[in-house]
Amino acid sequence: MPFAGMSTDHTHAASSPAPLRGVSYALASAVLFGVTTPLAKVLLGTVDPVLLAGLFYLGSGLGLGLWILAGQRHGRAGAEAPVRRTELPWLAGAVLFGGVTGPVLLMLGLSTTPASSASLLLNFEGVLTAALAWFAFKENYDARIVIGMLSITAGGIVLALSGPTALALSPGALAIIGACLAWALDNNLTRKISGSDPAQIACIKGLVAGVVNTGIGFLVTKHGLAWPQLALAALVGFLGYGVSLALFVLALRHIGAARTSAYFSLAPFIGAAVAIVALTEPVTGQFVVAGALMGTGLWLHLTERHEHEHVHESVYHEHAHVHDEHHQHEHAPTDPPGEPHSHPHHHAPMRHKHPHYPDIHHRHGH
Repeated sequence: MPFAGMSTDHTHAASSPAPLRGVSYALASAVLFGVTTPLAKVLLGTVDPVLLAGLFYLGSGLGLGLWILAGQRHGRAGAEAPVRRTELPWLAGAVLFGGVTGPVLLMLGLSTTPASSASLLLNFEGVLTAALAWFAFKENYDARIVIGMLSITAGGIVLALSGPTALALSPGALAIIGACLAWALDNNLTRKISGSDPAQIACIKGLVAGVVNTGIGFLVTKHGLAWPQLALAALVGFLGYGVSLALFVLALRHIGAARTSAYFSLAPFIGAAVAIVALTEPVTGQFVVAGALMGTGLWLHLTERHEHEHVHESVYHEHAHVHDEHHQHEHAPTDPPGEPHSHPHHHAPMRHKHPHYPDIHHRHGH
């Protein structure tokens, strides 16, 4: 990566820990979201599905908002870059597609589509995210990554199968596919601003989606809602949607949209595993086959090694960083002390070769 004061032509053989950090964030995001599914199953006995989705989003937005305010009061401000005015169009697009359009299309589709078919169709989100990342946003990929993505997706399809399932392209099915496309666009647009504060991004998304979906939910629900249910839904939403989304944004920062989406696609398997343990559901052949397919895809991604000579263009940007070998720059008196911290800094042009992922410093052509 290029920075002022460093050589413009050298070979860097050591691999950065950032890819493993990004994988950890993506898997943690998938775990939190996956655990949400069996908890939602418990709540769905007494709460309307549309209202529950809205409460999850609203809980995530409000919870992260309180976390941000607490951080400002206790001196945690400055570690992450705030969303800048130039990034607002990307954020607005992500909120429009992921927070509003996607959930509304999903609810419209679920109203006329069997749950088994809907579960299968939702696997399109990972595929469409990867396709957009590779072909529209030019993330690098090779046969190993494609096979890994397909293996994880196949595992999700096997896991969702339950008896005869017809996937006719009805209006409801098309609406669900449209929701998957909206979330795929959301993932790739969010990738463009993943250098900014992930809690702030997730908070804004949660508040907008929460207000929209909760409003729809109260219009269609026929049941009242007790305070214990409201509190539990908000807590599950904060962890399974809010914290999970913030971790997802961090993963986007380090490993890009396609790879983050692949790891996140493990969430249904994680949810099924939790249901088996916590809700004493039986271990099925589908679960075993899905686990083998997803394990294969996970191994293919974890053992990826992408290395070639590449050029870093001059760039001036802001993101959270520590003063490692790639961030040796001067500081102004107003720059925040301590590490990690965030302030605008310059990266000088550089040509070099080392293992890398499509993080915020390696989004070059191939």
